[in-house]
Amino acid sequence: MKRAYFKYILALLLFGSNGVAASHIGLTSYEIVLLRSLLGSILLIVVFFFAKPKLTALHHKKDMIYIALSGMAMGADWLFLFEAFAQIGVSIGTLINYLGPVIVVAISPLLFKERITGFKLMALFMVLLGVFFISGQAVIQGSSTWGLICAGLSAISYAAMVIFNKKSRQVTGLENATLQLLFAFLTVAVFFGLKQGFYIEITAGDWLPILWIGLLNTGVGCYLYFSSIGNLPVQTVAICGYLEPLSAVVFSLIFLHETMLPLQVLGAVLIIGGALFGESHARVKK
Repeated sequence: MKRAYFKYILALLLFGSNGVAASHIGLTSYEIVLLRSLLGSILLIVVFFFAKPKLTALHHKKDMIYIALSGMAMGADWLFLFEAFAQIGVSIGTLINYLGPVIVVAISPLLFKERITGFKLMALFMVLLGVFFISGQAVIQGSSTWGLICAGLSAISYAAMVIFNKKSRQVTGLENATLQLLFAFLTVAVFFGLKQGFYIEITAGDWLPILWIGLLNTGVGCYLYFSSIGNLPVQTVAICGYLEPLSAVVFSLIFLHETMLPLQVLGAVLIIGGALFGESHARVKK
């Protein structure tokens, strides 16, 4: 369990740096997502075959369907999220995207028979209040309507991704992550091909951040993420998942020189405090 927590948190920090990497790439959001999913898929496929595990998914067709649906949802999540980055900024786009875990927590009792305790609700309320404080000021000042819609759709896609992947019981670890990312790439490729074809003009200066976001953040990050969430309670995944938007805000503040008002600092404290509060109580109960 401790190893799963470590891998999950590391994955969230990698994902939190996506906006910083994307800001250094002179391509459209859709082109970035296509290259990201392509490079990440290639890396995981190579690692999978070098590890020489057995391909078990073909013997678990139900799990294969859930992984395919989860991968499609992940591809949609990235398409919407990176467009939101371009329209309304990294911080707000990420924070609205992380309304997805709220959806997961709300329906987890029906899908996973997990009981929502009073402490979990209190922790979730703290996290939501933190998100509201962080994003409220920017929303009041006015943001792109299309960007806000994309961020909202990315939240719905995020919830679907977690739920479908959680339902895959037999196919886990590296195999799960590899198939998940492959289906995400195929989803993005179909969308991209229909939208504009497959021609992309890449300058020399774009290659380093492309490799960063594709190989490290996506390939390594997805392996860490999907090899850990299957060993963690779905509500834990949802609440601790707010470490990603928190890190995204901090990285944006440091590397992109975005500003953070005192109320937004309070929101960040509530996010991390709520996550730690929920987790500390869960461990005591165990």
